[in-house]
Amino acid sequence: MELKREHIFISEQDQDLFGKGVHYDIYKKLGAHPSVDDKGNPGFYFAVWAPFAKAVSVVGEFNEWDTERNPMNRLDILGIWEAFIPNVDEGMLYKFYIIRNDGRPVYKADPYAEMAELRPGNASKTFISGRFDWTDQEWLRQRERKDMTKEPMAIYEVHIGSWMRHPREDEEGFYNYREFADRLVEYLQEMRYTHVELMGIAEHPFDGSWGYQVTGYYAPTSRYGNPDDFRYLVNKLHENGIGVILDWVPAHFPRDEYGLADFDGTALYEYADPRKGEHPDWGTKIFDYGKSEVKNFLIANAIYWIREFHVDGLRVDAVASMLYLDYGKQSGQWIPNKDGGNKNLEAIEFFKHLNSVVLGMFHGTMMIAEESTAWPKVTAPPEDDGLGFSFKWNMGWMHDFCDYMKLDPYFRKDNHYKMTFAMSYNAAENYILVLSHDEVVHLKCSMLNKMPGGTEEKYANLRAGYAFMMTHAGKKLLFMGQDFAQEREWSEERELDWFLLADPKHAQMKAFFGELLRIYRDYKCLWESDNSNEGFQWINADDTEKSLYSFIRKDSTGKNCLAVVINFTPMQREDYRMGLPVKTECTLVLNSDDRRFGGSGVELPERLKTEKEEWDGLPYSVGFTLPPFGAVVYRFDMPEKKKSAKKPASKKETRKLEETGTEAVAEKTDSKKKEDAKAQTRDREKADSSDKAKTADRGKASEKTKDLKAGASLGAKH
Repeated sequence: MELKREHIFISEQDQDLFGKGVHYDIYKKLGAHPSVDDKGNPGFYFAVWAPFAKAVSVVGEFNEWDTERNPMNRLDILGIWEAFIPNVDEGMLYKFYIIRNDGRPVYKADPYAEMAELRPGNASKTFISGRFDWTDQEWLRQRERKDMTKEPMAIYEVHIGSWMRHPREDEEGFYNYREFADRLVEYLQEMRYTHVELMGIAEHPFDGSWGYQVTGYYAPTSRYGNPDDFRYLVNKLHENGIGVILDWVPAHFPRDEYGLADFDGTALYEYADPRKGEHPDWGTKIFDYGKSEVKNFLIANAIYWIREFHVDGLRVDAVASMLYLDYGKQSGQWIPNKDGGNKNLEAIEFFKHLNSVVLGMFHGTMMIAEESTAWPKVTAPPEDDGLGFSFKWNMGWMHDFCDYMKLDPYFRKDNHYKMTFAMSYNAAENYILVLSHDEVVHLKCSMLNKMPGGTEEKYANLRAGYAFMMTHAGKKLLFMGQDFAQEREWSEERELDWFLLADPKHAQMKAFFGELLRIYRDYKCLWESDNSNEGFQWINADDTEKSLYSFIRKDSTGKNCLAVVINFTPMQREDYRMGLPVKTECTLVLNSDDRRFGGSGVELPERLKTEKEEWDGLPYSVGFTLPPFGAVVYRFDMPEKKKSAKKPASKKETRKLEETGTEAVAEKTDSKKKEDAKAQTRDREKADSSDKAKTADRGKASEKTKDLKAGASLGAKH
């Protein structure tokens, strides 16, 4: 579809809004856009923000990279440079040739480019957007009406380049966005995931960074096709009822000479003082969150992905590194804030601004924080002094869960409360339980090989662990390959070991996780009241000697319930009894020991009637055989409460009730404060090990980025 070109220019109003940090469409003006001149001649309009440059020109394939042929005109007051160049076609390589104040030249890629050259080249590419025919309007209409805290979310985290590849030896064999879309949709529908989270979509130079060192914030990586190919992927997923979340990295950027670092000869995008503007361990630059134009660059970028590509949410990487001025730094490597503390006050205000704008403009979308400390009110609204995110990754749960599951069952009784601790702070935030890519790389083992014991015990342990995760309060995320028990650690250099599915054990694990996803989506009690204590009730959280956990999940009515019990030892419990709060009949929903899942085949009754025998502090109970490493789920209904007419209380009785209630509230508040304090201390301690590991990973990526060779193309040479 050929688009009619408009005459694009930057007005005084554009500059005013950009200077205030509130020009949310700035990406439609800065960068390279198809346009016409005053006489109607077609070409491209180029604009770049470089206020401290002495001179700027556009170089590219259209002018043989001649630095003098297409000089740009400077617009005061902000220092934006512009140029219209006729006869520029789509798909041409270009860069900005910038003369710094000291006279030294540098070639820079376009910060707002919609497309980039395939690495190892690093030039920008002209692209004409607006031609894609979207067919996901119904999805967007429904999304606008949703509150995702009350919807099911089972997220499949995936890295496109290593999910599946073509079997070609003479090239990388990447699936392009369109091929990937067709195959991925088939898999996600079979498994019944609700969302996919895509790693490494924004352009980046080094595969080993996994996309967390971005050089092209507005360009879907050219490894898998062009921007319209990426639109096809999102559209295809939406047509098939699957939401799309992107990893987004506003925390830092690499030092590559052609990128954002020292853009116009000064620290334009980063803080000028290296104690505030550099990550010493990662070897990267930190955005200056106090500069209006930089905040505008990032906020407009978040809007760009949601508006122009219809994505449903952004998972914001490394939030903790933005919030703390001393993150990953030793004494003398950081500067306190104006109050003498370690909080980055500018980053805090940036998050409040970002989340208010994005979630205000796009109802039903999500902003998700990967925040690894106990920072309070991450998902509280800015008007309540919160950061305004929709969800927070529950990193504390992830570390506790993995630490516990790795233990020999004999030692689990001494670590029992690792698995119950998360519920003590569950209502503090809107959480997502994650088993992400970070947990299956760099000698951490795959999820299967974290498990203790021999082969059969590993699989049984993993089934029990996954059942615990999928029935626990909180939304869910699992990294690709772990649902069929990938054996090797993940590597971006190869595809998943799909051949394992020829082995019955792996096929059975895939079937089991698929069944968990089906149960999760079918039963509202597993997702409707995640962040409310009304949706979760322990039956027995204290059976340390037997390493048993039992609990009830309730829907918003309190009527439709699931009772869950999980045995984390190899001992079969012949006479197991589980307490229940009401007289009812239970129906079997899941037995992880079923032979179709690879279990030993302990049979359980399809239906059970409660007996009037008090157990677990509850008036009724049911008895059955609990399999070794078994997860058992029964469905039951709570009877509706009958309304009874009560005699109005006397004034004396009312006063007594109010006094008692006030004392109870005060006692409960004190208890909650103590629990929150413990939770914050423990989460902060747990963050240390996670952050050190991530620091090492990113440091490796940064070192490898420096060693990239220049590409063969003319654009790469510049």
